[in-house]
Amino acid sequence: MSTSKIANNTAREIDFTSGNPLKLILSFYWPLLLSSMLQQFYNFADTWIVGRGLGDNALAAVGNMGSLFFFIVGFSFGLANGFSVLIAQSYGARDIETLRHRFAAVIELGTILAILLTTASVLFLPHALRLLRTDELIIGESLKYGYIVFGGLSAGICYNISGSILRAFGDSRTPLIAIIVSSVLNLALDSFFIFVLHTGVEGAAIATLASQVVSSVICIRRLRQIEFLRLERGHFINDRKVFTELLGNGLPMAFMNSITAIGCMVVQYFVNGFGVVYTAAYAACTKYLNLFMNPAATAGSAITAYTSQNYGARQYRRIRDGLIVCVGIAVTSYLLLGSLMVFMPSRLAGFLLSGDEQIALVSDFLPRCGVMMISLNILFVVRSAVQGMGKPMLPMVSGILEMVLRILVISLFIGRVGFRATAYAEMSAWTGALIVNACALYAALAPLLSGTERASKTKKAQGRCASFLMPAHHDIGSCSDRY
Repeated sequence: MSTSKIANNTAREIDFTSGNPLKLILSFYWPLLLSSMLQQFYNFADTWIVGRGLGDNALAAVGNMGSLFFFIVGFSFGLANGFSVLIAQSYGARDIETLRHRFAAVIELGTILAILLTTASVLFLPHALRLLRTDELIIGESLKYGYIVFGGLSAGICYNISGSILRAFGDSRTPLIAIIVSSVLNLALDSFFIFVLHTGVEGAAIATLASQVVSSVICIRRLRQIEFLRLERGHFINDRKVFTELLGNGLPMAFMNSITAIGCMVVQYFVNGFGVVYTAAYAACTKYLNLFMNPAATAGSAITAYTSQNYGARQYRRIRDGLIVCVGIAVTSYLLLGSLMVFMPSRLAGFLLSGDEQIALVSDFLPRCGVMMISLNILFVVRSAVQGMGKPMLPMVSGILEMVLRILVISLFIGRVGFRATAYAEMSAWTGALIVNACALYAALAPLLSGTERASKTKKAQGRCASFLMPAHHDIGSCSDRY
């Protein structure tokens, strides 16, 4: 397929390989941020409705599933992002035939992934909750919520994969539409099930599952409308190389998320050991962290798509320019949202919780993490740029480091300083991972920029020589004036 024909099919897609980086990134970023914030908002609304409608114990039961859910879904999300990087590189290079074969292989791998993860998560859910030392007061509610959410895991995996592929093409509007519709549906169903039907935590789970199904359908419908993605039977007949490339890029990103989640699960294990009060407080803390890190995480998603396309097109200077834009977004986000965590912790805690002890714990956690959130925000951008260049191994190593630091800090300090150790565990994990990924980014990008500079100087020198050797009727004087 020709490049011009691709252009005719990009009503919502963005070509990051030409044009002003700031304008391109911001036009992609704002719909992506809004969709991500809406997703966090309806997760946040879930928590508020459950906490206010069913009490702090129900909130603890739902929040207790957070680290386990991230372990499973984070794996699929990392795999989807890894797949989308290679698709974006094919799109940037205008290699549409390779893109189609990779897209077909993603569909096949995604189907297998959904079946395996759903089966494993449902079978091992009770054992996982007991390994986390879930309190007997809430384990029944946790199981009710978990069986429904994990039983419908395929919907979430489908949305992660389809949304990642759309973002690889620079389409952030379709995921926004999907989240707007699913958020409204989720809030309506949450309120109906809990306040009208009095179903308990299973109502919140059903509402979440229904909203994920709707968002998946919207994204799949958009993918089917993109002409250069229309597949034939032959595109599903892939050799081992296609699957190896996809898995080679996707698995390290998936393992990075899951390894990070293991560290979070260990923190949850220690927190649960101190009782339901700690569990409820930690659930509220993680909700606020997820909400306030969102703008920087979205900048990370933006730089992944931007970097992948430009890496495929060999536009390495544009990668550097895009990094400057996204780091600026991350720093601005830190100044605005980190200050809320530092100066308004009690109000934030009281919005989700009613117990005085829980509110006091959260009020101690938020300012500490708010100060150090700059490390986390820049980490999102730097790590995503490395992954966008198809270099997932060092980010995976950084995930291992995050896990080690979280486990080390929480195990050493929770007995000494109590709940405050959860904040120290987060802060140390962010800082360690940032150092590793900053080194990885320099090692990956610096040689490419250096090579581009040498090529540019060679081209200029060749141009000058050509001008000097031109026949007399050319404007040789203008060339001489440049020396």
